[in-house]
Amino acid sequence: MQTYKELKARYLKDPEVKRAYDALEAEYQVISKTIELRLKRKMSQKELAERIGTKQSAVSRFENNLSNPTVSFLSKIASTFNKKLVIDFK
Repeated sequence: MQTYKELKARYLKDPEVKRAYDALEAEYQVISKTIELRLKRKMSQKELAERIGTKQSAVSRFENNLSNPTVSFLSKIASTFNKKLVIDFK
């Protein structure tokens, strides 16, 4: 049985899969960081939602990559964690 790391490495050798994976990297980074910060502060999705003025279901959809968040939504999340949202083109 292969580990996740081995399976990922094998699939990423395919240029088409690698392009698709790289295209989603920014989305997964912001989602991952949000979940990390929320859990670190022992905050529920409902608590985060209340702090940014939305519903728990909106936070859930965001964390499960089922929505396309606005910059305003992301800025509110960053502010809640005393962070600054930085968007950059490289």
